[in-house]
Amino acid sequence: MTYLIITFRIVSVMALILFLILRTGRRKIGELPVYDFLSVIVIGSVIGADISEPDIPHLPTLFSVVVIVALQYLVSRLLINSKKIARKLTFGPTVIIRHGQFIKSSMERLKYSLENVTMALREKGVFDLSEVEFAIVEGSGSISVLKKSEFLPVTPSDILLKTSAKGLSVPLITDGEVHDSNLEQLKLDRQWLASQLEQAGIPNFNEVFYADINSEGKLYISKIVQAQNLQDDFTL
Repeated sequence: MTYLIITFRIVSVMALILFLILRTGRRKIGELPVYDFLSVIVIGSVIGADISEPDIPHLPTLFSVVVIVALQYLVSRLLINSKKIARKLTFGPTVIIRHGQFIKSSMERLKYSLENVTMALREKGVFDLSEVEFAIVEGSGSISVLKKSEFLPVTPSDILLKTSAKGLSVPLITDGEVHDSNLEQLKLDRQWLASQLEQAGIPNFNEVFYADINSEGKLYISKIVQAQNLQDDFTL
């Protein structure tokens, strides 16, 4: 009878977690943000105690899982809607290599040693540090790498062409919110940005989900699109 109880608990808990995950959104398990990772640890502890101790009431465990996942969902919504809170509760993207030079202060703040960084770069296929233009530690802890232009795939160096340095794209609008500080650093203003949006057929800033400008001055714009047909949500 004990084994039947344990089997029932495993099946019911797994079914509940699957349902909650499908309702709260999909994430790549290996790249969970800090609070999501904490939620997984707590849920694992609660479920482990429930399965290993059949005498413990089962319904409180299911209720605990629902509460934990609900809190995780509320926190994720809060982080999406409040950039200030997100900066305090999560690790935002941090540049640790700029123009091929390590930024020691950023590495110390993130508790990343030189060995950690070089290992992560090797995992990205970078064995020569002189090839790196930018390296960024993402909120998940993974490292994104932008190689110098002459070392990008189908490199101009192969055909002896001179290249110019390739910089990072700078966000100008995120979810309808204009980044005025970025505009100021680029010696631009809202009037210029509004004129660029008008040329793209967008009358208001709040209709833009994301917009950035690259080092060549090219503007990328993604409008806020409301899903009208579930068939448009492709599974790739």
